[in-house]
Amino acid sequence: MPAEKTTATGPLTDLRVIEMGQLLAGPFCGQLLGDFGAEVIKLESPGTGDPMRQWGREQSDGKSLWWPVVARNKKSVTCNLRAPEGQRLARELIAQSDIVIENFRPGTMERWGLGYERLREHNPGLIMVRVTGYGQTGPYAPRAGYGSIGEAMGGIRYTTGDPDRSPARTGISLGDSLAAVFATIGTLAAVHHRDRTGQGQLVDSAIYEAVLAMMESLLPEFDITGYQRERTGSVLPNVAPSNVYPTAGGEMVLLAANQDTVFTRLSELMDRPELATDERYSTHIARGARQDELDELITEWTVPQDAEALLARLHEKGIPAGRIYTARDMFADPHFAAREAIVRIAHPELGTLPMQNVFPKLSRTPGSIRHAGPRLGEHNADVYGRLLGLDPGRLTELADIGVV
Repeated sequence: MPAEKTTATGPLTDLRVIEMGQLLAGPFCGQLLGDFGAEVIKLESPGTGDPMRQWGREQSDGKSLWWPVVARNKKSVTCNLRAPEGQRLARELIAQSDIVIENFRPGTMERWGLGYERLREHNPGLIMVRVTGYGQTGPYAPRAGYGSIGEAMGGIRYTTGDPDRSPARTGISLGDSLAAVFATIGTLAAVHHRDRTGQGQLVDSAIYEAVLAMMESLLPEFDITGYQRERTGSVLPNVAPSNVYPTAGGEMVLLAANQDTVFTRLSELMDRPELATDERYSTHIARGARQDELDELITEWTVPQDAEALLARLHEKGIPAGRIYTARDMFADPHFAAREAIVRIAHPELGTLPMQNVFPKLSRTPGSIRHAGPRLGEHNADVYGRLLGLDPGRLTELADIGVV
């Protein structure tokens, strides 16, 4: 069984983060900061904890396989934020911290006496990261906002799927994750600003705006030319050839040769070098206008071929290509293994758990995974004793009245 790493590594080891909120959008931001060494103290409701402890399509012995990933490197501390005593404990912890992450509806923290203006009175360098569906301002700010709604409002749902069907979604929580990534970027920018000025600030990350930020030239295309991007299935309009193509064994190979030089190499490999100079296909614009024709030509060429042999020839020729991976493929691929993209982490109840490694990779200050998601309240004594000086007797009293 892999041994736990007890010493944090990475460029953020001097930062302490108080993570509040639950589910994914805020906690994924906490995971990313913890991966690079920050001490992340997660405040959870006594008795129940974050619902992510139960979430996930597949479980092992009734235990979530999602929680150990999103809560890795974190310290679990129970704190009833709805009780005045719990709010006081939270304020004391935050006063000794650099960053607080929350993803409640706007106004919730203020009702609990945990608004930014109050918190910064005792910690002027505090950075508060707020992740919500619609942001902290605007007419929709008070609404409940899940990731799926942000994906719809931000534009990615409308453009995802086949043109003859209703909008589709990806099989992951894309909106939540994007909002968390942008929240992390904002957090690091705010830390840099504080290092220069000593001043903290608010980081406001809205799910719908995180999705909108990924929508490329969708807005000027509509405003200037009147063009509305539509659902186009497995292709991008006017980008050809770039699609999935069938092979002899029924496997699909994704091939992207839309650049002039790459298309020339593909034409040679197909024993059709004349395609590269044919005015119907010789330029990016011409190929885009005849996308369907090109896909038919390439399909005729790929259908009789073995997928692995075809991929080997494409790679040798310098043509971007690959299979569409499942989890099984990732475990078997030597490139994943060589770059340690997947690691196995010790878990006290589940044995060893595979999960995606810290990313991106830093050459001088790489991050690390010290442990999987902790048991509820596992770090109460450590955190409350070390930071607030509470003794075991006081913790027992607070537990008896439901504060911790």
